[in-house]
Amino acid sequence: MTAVAPRVRDRHEPAVAISPAPRRRRRRYDRAAYLFMTPWFIGFAVITAGPLIASLYLSFTNFNLLQAPNWIGFANYTTMLTQDPRFWQSFGVTIAFVVITVPLQLAFALLIAVALSRKIRGTSWYRSIYYLPSLLGGSVAIAVVWGQIFNKKGIANGILALFGIHGPSWTGDPSTALATLILLNVWQFGSPMVIFLAGIKQIPGELYDAASVDGAGAWNRFRFVTLPMLTPIIFFNLVLQVIRAFQAFTPAYIISGGTGGPSDSTLFYTLYLYQQAFTNLHMGYASALAWVLLVVIAVFTAGNFLLSRFWVTYEN
Repeated sequence: MTAVAPRVRDRHEPAVAISPAPRRRRRRYDRAAYLFMTPWFIGFAVITAGPLIASLYLSFTNFNLLQAPNWIGFANYTTMLTQDPRFWQSFGVTIAFVVITVPLQLAFALLIAVALSRKIRGTSWYRSIYYLPSLLGGSVAIAVVWGQIFNKKGIANGILALFGIHGPSWTGDPSTALATLILLNVWQFGSPMVIFLAGIKQIPGELYDAASVDGAGAWNRFRFVTLPMLTPIIFFNLVLQVIRAFQAFTPAYIISGGTGGPSDSTLFYTLYLYQQAFTNLHMGYASALAWVLLVVIAVFTAGNFLLSRFWVTYEN
């Protein structure tokens, strides 16, 4: 019987013949996906990318909405950094607000989340009640009520009067006005609380059992089990709340009457940007302020990501 020599395949010849049908089907799927994404692309170009590019151009111009933009180069940025004391005042107030309010809010949210993670009666009702401030805290009505609570004849001073203490006008005193806004922002701890609570629910119970067997008490279980396992969630909330704090506007605008007073103690950066844009009609200068804010938020966000490698622990 004659042996048949095996056929040697040429190196340029494909190993398996691929039918063109799957490729055509994949192209149809790709076209369908892009078709469904078209509204998003249009919205991004018209609502986000277009105004973003326009504001970058306007930041190098002198523009007052009534006349055509006049190109002035980096004059807006130079004026901002060297000749505008209110810019530095608003920047300092905003930095103080972010540095104080974000840690307090996250600590309070984590404390409440740990308490609500226990099996107690009516937990779902407590969660709803604690989350309610986050739904209402950014509204104009709540800012108005908050201003009424902390004015000279408000509820806060009424409570202090029961103990014989004559409180100041909290929103009218430069030394306490910013503290009332910080307290309002801390009160809106519902969103990070819910995220913390979801993270706590994902921690394996075996870790707590092992810690209890080793003799760890409630504090040590929280310190050596809960906190390390929650560091990715803490990092996530930290980034979100820092960005949100830099963009705070409504409470300062309502409580100060749009002035940032008293004595510019509540002049948030966004409020000063609003004044330049819609009160003084310095749209070019306001655009430059907006881009500086974008850069500052980007720097803080990048810094959080760089520092996260030293304290965030991932399960793998």
